[in-house]
Amino acid sequence: MFLNSSPEIIFNGIEAAIVAQLLKFIGHIIKTKKVDFQVLATTGGMPSAHTAGVISLSTSVGIICGFESVEFAIALGYSLVVMYDAAGLRRATGRIAACLNKICDDYYSQGQVPVKRLKELLGHTPFEVFVGAILGVYITFVNHFYLFR
Repeated sequence: MFLNSSPEIIFNGIEAAIVAQLLKFIGHIIKTKKVDFQVLATTGGMPSAHTAGVISLSTSVGIICGFESVEFAIALGYSLVVMYDAAGLRRATGRIAACLNKICDDYYSQGQVPVKRLKELLGHTPFEVFVGAILGVYITFVNHFYLFR
């Protein structure tokens, strides 16, 4: 049953990540009143596209293979690592980048040659990860019970 349903699982994960990125794009337009297509390819922000994608994948595996299956346990483990990374390691890296940018800004104010600033929005707040997870579950259930049946 798992192999016959692989396209659904893959579709759900990709769709959830794309929808999350589109929501970030729309949110950026509403917030800044400007269209910036680079937002579609950036990390960080609300909601977490990584989380939406992996939770959608895990939920799909759970629905199709069973929430007590080995496949679901593996998918959920993978999802938890990605979510931890998004809210932990990548968020901390963004904070370090912000600190280094501040140091460089202070250094540049003394007439030094500027270098390219580091990207600061790399990770997510726990709330952004939570919203990404809810979005992933929602998309999976809608697709499974309405689109694929």
